[in-house]
Amino acid sequence: MKNEISLKTRREFLRTTVLGSALSWTVPAFLMDTFAALQSQAADSATQIATGKDSTILVVLQMAGGNDGINTVVPYSSDFYHKARPKIGLNAQQILKVNDDIGFHGSLGGFKNLYDSGNLAVVQGVGYPNPNRSHFRSTEIWQTASDSERIEKYGWIGRYFDNACGGADPSVGVTIGNQLPEAFFAKHPKGICFNNPQDYRFRPDGGGTEESYKKLNALEMSAPQPDGGMNDEHSGDMLNSGGSIASLPAGMPMTGGRAVDFITRTAMDAQMSSDEVRNIAARVQNHANYPNSGLANSLKLVAKLIGGGLPTRIYYVSQGGYDTHTNQVNSQQRLLQDLGDSTKAFVDDLKAQGNLQRVVVMTFSEFGRRVNENANGGTDHGAAAPMFIVGNKVKGGLLGQYPSLAPQDLYQGDIKYNVDFRSVYAGLLENWLKTKSAPILGKQFAPLAVA
Repeated sequence: MKNEISLKTRREFLRTTVLGSALSWTVPAFLMDTFAALQSQAADSATQIATGKDSTILVVLQMAGGNDGINTVVPYSSDFYHKARPKIGLNAQQILKVNDDIGFHGSLGGFKNLYDSGNLAVVQGVGYPNPNRSHFRSTEIWQTASDSERIEKYGWIGRYFDNACGGADPSVGVTIGNQLPEAFFAKHPKGICFNNPQDYRFRPDGGGTEESYKKLNALEMSAPQPDGGMNDEHSGDMLNSGGSIASLPAGMPMTGGRAVDFITRTAMDAQMSSDEVRNIAARVQNHANYPNSGLANSLKLVAKLIGGGLPTRIYYVSQGGYDTHTNQVNSQQRLLQDLGDSTKAFVDDLKAQGNLQRVVVMTFSEFGRRVNENANGGTDHGAAAPMFIVGNKVKGGLLGQYPSLAPQDLYQGDIKYNVDFRSVYAGLLENWLKTKSAPILGKQFAPLAVA
């Protein structure tokens, strides 16, 4: 019980003290003495040969909430579809036809344009064995690339950093948002996180926080973990700063074994990257018309950072709101319009820069929805759904088979997957990021030829 209390106290302390303060990072004087040594160590480290300045880049776009893939890529000619969805089903006049059987949701004009130009691949029926309908657990499975019955400590992108990005710059991974995703969890933490680049800064002004850091270290000492980290039942929790350097993953092991060591190294990473991020965001201009939305703003910023030469290999952005249990028609229409238009603007921006050939966008959602609509004009948690891969090096078109909607072919009301999402990851790791996928994914999955 004492240990449980100390864990909770430590976690709450992390969230409510200076570590979670918004829009600034204040480092006490007693840590500043270590910076010269860390700077020297960083200068001597070999920077990753392939960087986002001149090599391939992956942008991961999370469609959070469980997007209804059946009304996104619509089997409009299927009698089973219209019988299962008498109210929310879309007819031939409400979709953008791909062929005689399926079409995009009518709001996905941006995607249809990319598809017709050969810059978009639709991976049909993506999922995994023994699907889980919990938002939290299914998201965790996608972010860690784990089997459904196995808990993984690190994320698949974090394992990519560990396996392929030794000596990389701190900004090898960038999340636009309030906290690092679990996908970034790594044995040797890398990646930075912010919402507004002008608020992403390092301020070595002391600020009277030395006592807070000492208290934090005392809490860490009071309940040590076997690996020196904070691996409790909430290992996926983050420090949430509202968009500054302080978005540190509380579930990651401390690189030096104790909290102060970890904070010191992270602060050093922040110092090394914050000026560059802010300078690029201020001087680089966008060359496309974006919608007015959170997703569009995230992609606008990513386009600036790519255009400005930030050495990032993986960017991570997200769009929420896809948990459409009620009144799905209007909400999904709005979300998909934003998705398609924002992505198309991003592609146009990169094309104007001359960088499109180096960038691939991959979308995912934690699960699809049930085949049958519910009584509230929505759909409930399901299983398989499409993924979208975007870029001018993408093998555009339809990949995989559209899952059958026939009642006898369903599993507990869900369509069955025919492509394991880890095959998509493997294809991007091996063919796009040019690294072996088995050490990252835990075993060899057949790489899907997406790029």
